[in-house]
Amino acid sequence: MAAQFGRRLRRGATTTAVAAAAVAALSASQAPAAPHPDGATGDRSAAGATPPGDRAATGNSPYYTDLPPLTTPGAPGASVDLPATGSAEAGIPASILAAYKKAEQEIAVTDAACRLPWQLLAAIGKVESGQARGGKVDANGTTLSPILGPALNGQGFALIKDSDGGAYDGDSTHDRAVGPMQFIPQTWAAWGQDGNGDGRKDPNNIYDAALAAGRYLCAGPRDLTLATDLDRAVLSYNHSTEYLRTVRSWFDYYKRGTHEVPDGTGVLPVDTSTSSPSPSTPTPTPTPPASSAPPSGGTTPSPGPQETKPGGGSTPSPDPTPPPTTKPPTTTPTPPAAFGSLENAGTGTLGATAGEAFGERVRVRARNTLGAPLAKAPVTFAVVGDTDARFTGGKRIVILTTGSDGTVTAPVLTAGERTGSFKVTAVAGTTEQRTLTYTANVTARVADTLVRTDDKVLTAAPGTEFADRVAVRTAYKGTGVADTAVTATMITDAETPATNDKGPYFEDADGNPVRTLDLTTGPGGLLVLPKIHADDTAGTYRLRLTIASGATLTVELKVEAPAA
Repeated sequence: MAAQFGRRLRRGATTTAVAAAAVAALSASQAPAAPHPDGATGDRSAAGATPPGDRAATGNSPYYTDLPPLTTPGAPGASVDLPATGSAEAGIPASILAAYKKAEQEIAVTDAACRLPWQLLAAIGKVESGQARGGKVDANGTTLSPILGPALNGQGFALIKDSDGGAYDGDSTHDRAVGPMQFIPQTWAAWGQDGNGDGRKDPNNIYDAALAAGRYLCAGPRDLTLATDLDRAVLSYNHSTEYLRTVRSWFDYYKRGTHEVPDGTGVLPVDTSTSSPSPSTPTPTPTPPASSAPPSGGTTPSPGPQETKPGGGSTPSPDPTPPPTTKPPTTTPTPPAAFGSLENAGTGTLGATAGEAFGERVRVRARNTLGAPLAKAPVTFAVVGDTDARFTGGKRIVILTTGSDGTVTAPVLTAGERTGSFKVTAVAGTTEQRTLTYTANVTARVADTLVRTDDKVLTAAPGTEFADRVAVRTAYKGTGVADTAVTATMITDAETPATNDKGPYFEDADGNPVRTLDLTTGPGGLLVLPKIHADDTAGTYRLRLTIASGATLTVELKVEAPAA
């Protein structure tokens, strides 16, 4: 393996020497000048999301260091759409290849000046994830299982603390590179794309990730047909000269020809880098010793520091200085358990009266794939349906994160004026979302008070009408309630009142006397009773009004002859 690896490097000396010579000039500007995450046309250096600055898209995570075979897939100038024959390494899984070409076509429309070749995306995809682990994706282009880099905890890798609450990488302590193009979460937050039109930006989807990688490589006024711009773009992805050489090798290889293979059958890489330099300290480019003569027909490449490969062998280095005694870890840490499930955590019945707060709040618990509570997991609470109920602050959608026990409680929900049922949902997870749905009910206000709107004394002479009419209002906690049923009855003075058969009365539609009426309040809970008539019997009488809640109101009516 070591001998073959060395031959590969020497064979690519002409290309890699150019790349190495450019590193010193590029190291001061290895990240995109400014992002344009939505692919806007016009000024390609226009402001958008926060630019990555000196941090690489991958966080300088480890990558595959396998180099292309010595036998190229086709002669220079051959078609890049060869049939499904030839070198196995030249085969790119169907969905992966389609995603690269689709990204190239879309960027050619939105950012034509960049002139992004799909073979560059293929080269980076090969180095970052072995073409999504040999094309192990579903029909939509999403990886069958998450592709995660090691925790960027500063131990042999860059130190990048958690920026997404573990939403993408399942790690709530440190960030990890995610997906087939290995974006760290904070870079994905600024550059993520929806490449397959499903309404989501998923770093584990090859269409989304390929388009995002293309836009990232095209950031700023770059023309990727220029070697310096292409090198700068690749170095912005991972700040390593060795990474640049590896990507360049596969880029040149794929330009000579590729062919499509079925998803899941691509060649899996073997060798990986053990670590990458910190973003703040780009990899140096040592100068070869004077005694080192270049091989015949080319110049000596300037490799970066020696890196041990898990598969055996190492990158030759002309620097005689022995390697440091402290070596970074050579194994990739096992990623922590990611989001696995979402469950109810004691939410009771959701019910409220119109205009009031619900007594219960939605409470859920997130668990990881091992069944343990998962902290810092984002949960989206949403009010769904034909309702004017809202969370605190008038919000219909709220995103909160779980606590150390994996639970999170939605804000207080307040009912509006619309009565009936609606839904409240709680959604968690990125690659595979889990949804809990709760039914909430809003009931109409039921009047609990019944009062007169004035305090006029009601009198009439025998055989006449009362000059003033009785006006009342029904309310619930001070708010008028319309459509409240009110029963009006003329009653006796007995200890147990009964309907009176003499004294004041109402008239029905035919003008006949009636002493009981069923009425309904109008807007604001207001009700004005029909005219009341007095018979020929003088005296003091009572009118009782009642509503369904049991509230009552007694009104005094006097029938007396006018004063002389």
